[in-house]
Amino acid sequence: MDHFEKYIKENKALFDVYKADKSKLWANIESGLNNPKPKTKTVKLWSRPIFKVAATIVMALGLFSLVNILVVGEANQSTQNNLAWQELNDIDSHYKGLVAYQVRLVNKNTQLSSEEKKEFLSFMDELDIEYKLLKVELQKNVDSEQVLEAIVINYKKRIELIENLLEQINSSKNLNNDDAYTL
Repeated sequence: MDHFEKYIKENKALFDVYKADKSKLWANIESGLNNPKPKTKTVKLWSRPIFKVAATIVMALGLFSLVNILVVGEANQSTQNNLAWQELNDIDSHYKGLVAYQVRLVNKNTQLSSEEKKEFLSFMDELDIEYKLLKVELQKNVDSEQVLEAIVINYKKRIELIENLLEQINSSKNLNNDDAYTL
């Protein structure tokens, strides 16, 4: 215990000398209730016509801005989607032609057995299924740039596989021809 607390406990009786006069307190409260304070004059700004007009203009501008943001944002989104689809169509037309040409070369090749052709074309079909899945993701607009890159990579894989197969066929053809001329 510190000095202050000790002093209060020792002199507790001296603090109780003054008692509150309850009747006097209540009389003061009642007099305050009977005489209400004079009302201060408040000026309502919203009742003036200039402020009503200003508030209407601010609300109209806010509403116009909100609608503009929504419409322009939606237009930008649809523009981006259209660009992605146009880019996809360009990619499709370019690579489909290359793949189709090289698949025809594989089908016409006489050095491959029908089983080898079937196996190779089934692998190409798997890549085609992967391509269709990527196209579905592009419709969902997941991340159009990454999906387009994946589509290009898919086409490049197809072309690379076909080129490797044709190169192997041609190199084996050259080896067979070289053996015929060796003395």
